[in-house]
Amino acid sequence: MDLELKPDFDESYARYEAFWNRSVLDRPPVCITLPITRESVPRPQTALGTRVASDEIEQHAMESLPPALTKKYQDHRSRWLDLPGRVEREVWRLEHTHFLGDALPVAWPNMGPEIFSAWCGAGYEFGETTTWSLPVVDDWERDGPRCRFDESHPLFLATIELTDLLIEAGRGRFIVGLTDFHAGGDHLAALRDPEQLAIDLIDQPEAIKPMLDAAATDYFRAYDLFYDRLRAACMPATSWLPLVHFGRYYIPSNDFSAMISPAMFEEFFLPGIAEECAFFDRSIYHLDGPDALRHLDLILEISDLDAIQFVPGAGNEEMERWIPIYQKIQQAGKAQMILDVRLSNLDLLFENLSPAGIYVGSVGEVNDQETADAVLRRFAEWR
Repeated sequence: MDLELKPDFDESYARYEAFWNRSVLDRPPVCITLPITRESVPRPQTALGTRVASDEIEQHAMESLPPALTKKYQDHRSRWLDLPGRVEREVWRLEHTHFLGDALPVAWPNMGPEIFSAWCGAGYEFGETTTWSLPVVDDWERDGPRCRFDESHPLFLATIELTDLLIEAGRGRFIVGLTDFHAGGDHLAALRDPEQLAIDLIDQPEAIKPMLDAAATDYFRAYDLFYDRLRAACMPATSWLPLVHFGRYYIPSNDFSAMISPAMFEEFFLPGIAEECAFFDRSIYHLDGPDALRHLDLILEISDLDAIQFVPGAGNEEMERWIPIYQKIQQAGKAQMILDVRLSNLDLLFENLSPAGIYVGSVGEVNDQETADAVLRRFAEWR
């Protein structure tokens, strides 16, 4: 696959495929990005071959800012739904980023974490950097049947349009991802309210399982509508976790599970997660926070699950504390994504884990090309 913004895509893709197969080539996939600044770009030449002065470069950069970067909006919703403006901003961001190591130029058509629930009837609010749903189920028997995927919903049509615009802008240049689907327990929590759903699991469990079954049918249909667009454009599948695969790839999750016991998780939600993993060709489970670790043993038993991303959460970033968790995942035969590795933690990582089946989503404290090259050499020496 030839990509203008990632000329070595094929080399990186081979590392991703090794990751999915719990093996390693020359090194694990390692992602490092740096902003392109006037200091990091070779000085362009004039027609006479002389170097352009720094102040001229800076002036040119300011003049070339797309109007969408400075456009004012009357509210957050207007900004989120200015689709041409979003494409313009996203293209500018990608063009001004160095994608080092195995970092990929991915344009992600983000409509917020509960957009699938909006397509199924939930209210939806837009904030500065995120969105949230407004519950619409007061009674499962009365309201539940109305909460089905609606292909005519304005926000579904907007997500389709945004994806199509990015695909057109990205041909031969960058990859377009899938939007952020939250199905299963998170979807029902968005429709009902998390605290109310937790009570419902005790008071009216008979209402929950049919809703989960119906939602899964809708989810797989919605996923394929986007996936088919990417494949028609000869693009691989990727998303907010920018792993990549030329086949169905996605990120099963259940953030709501932090509120319930392993027994309840196993009864109500584990079967649906296993169904998702069977539907996808490649999957990585997003395990969000220490409170979700109580379900790790059950998740590791899902035979079709390829990988796990454990996110310790804010204030819990110290790697030493989580080495036993990473080792447990690796010993269970699952690949895993470690989101943020600091330079000071490289030795800890190398000494306690095997490089096979490891994907490093970012390396902190890397601020220049020279440091990035040195880090990648160290990963290549990891055995």
